[in-house]
Amino acid sequence: MMRPFQVAIPQARLDELAARLARTRFTRPLPGHGLGVPVDRVRQLVEYWRDGYDWRVWERRVNAHPQFMTEIDGLDVHFLHIRSARPDALPLILTHGWPMSVVEYLPLIERLSDAFHLVIPSVPGFGFSSAPREPGWNRRRIAATWAELMRRLGYERYGAHGNDVGSMISIELGRLDPHRVLGVHVTQIFSLPSGDPAERATLGPDDLAKLRRMERFMADSSAYLTVHSTQPQSLAHAMADSPAGQLAWNLQLFPDSVSDDYILTNVTIYWLTDTAGTSALTGYHGNRPPAEPSSFPLGLAYFAGDFFPSIRPLAERDHSAIVHWNEFDKGGHHAAQEEPQLLADDIRMFFAARH
Repeated sequence: MMRPFQVAIPQARLDELAARLARTRFTRPLPGHGLGVPVDRVRQLVEYWRDGYDWRVWERRVNAHPQFMTEIDGLDVHFLHIRSARPDALPLILTHGWPMSVVEYLPLIERLSDAFHLVIPSVPGFGFSSAPREPGWNRRRIAATWAELMRRLGYERYGAHGNDVGSMISIELGRLDPHRVLGVHVTQIFSLPSGDPAERATLGPDDLAKLRRMERFMADSSAYLTVHSTQPQSLAHAMADSPAGQLAWNLQLFPDSVSDDYILTNVTIYWLTDTAGTSALTGYHGNRPPAEPSSFPLGLAYFAGDFFPSIRPLAERDHSAIVHWNEFDKGGHHAAQEEPQLLADDIRMFFAARH
């Protein structure tokens, strides 16, 4: 059963958040550089969150689109569902990443809803979907949930797009439901080097530069991945108690190229729904590498500023049917916010050849 849903946060919850922000104890700056999110940036955002940011504006923006809840595999799944006026429109499910939410895709709705029926779910454990109450909610189980959601909506053939963790979930969906998924379009293909020197020796100069960039990211900025995959409960205690702490943790993956309002809307959703721990568990825990390459049509839109580059020879090792590969000289990890028209046009191009 599909139940209509609207975001409606009680004012008392917002007042509590404001009171906690007013009592923020900022930590002392550490000497040196590259040691994490700077204190000055956290202070600036906390002050704006407390005195300038308006949650109700963003609540109305989300509520401007039809939303629903449905129970699948024991969890309530929240999703936006925007039907196109075109009878031949292609259903398309878009999956957000971490530390994002359905808000990630708001700029794509007006750019895609003429040609696509859009389904934009909250990943279980993120935002307004229920939090898992048992182990095992990995990417494959989420993909199975998406397949059931699309079946319930009456979509026998559909496409999938994802970013960040959403890229991983979308690829799993293609593996799991290949007879119904026309193709999968993503902004990252997370194919890591095997460690075999012979594999590295086959890479050209551009791919070696990407590999070095990937290695720098993993060496300098991937501590959150380790915590998420090993100690998400330990992290959740701090995040549930401190909105400034939630902000600082999420801010690791929010660059200056996205707006402060976008950052704070996502962080506010995590805070209000107490999903710091469950989003970490759901996104990164208990995922095994595939035994063999995928075979569904796969497309990539790679944006130059993305901190995690996609390397085509490694991607082709893991996926046998890469049919679309576009690299853009701008944008980054938050392409739906940074370059929404470029991303929307690339999605259109990929699925025009499939539909």
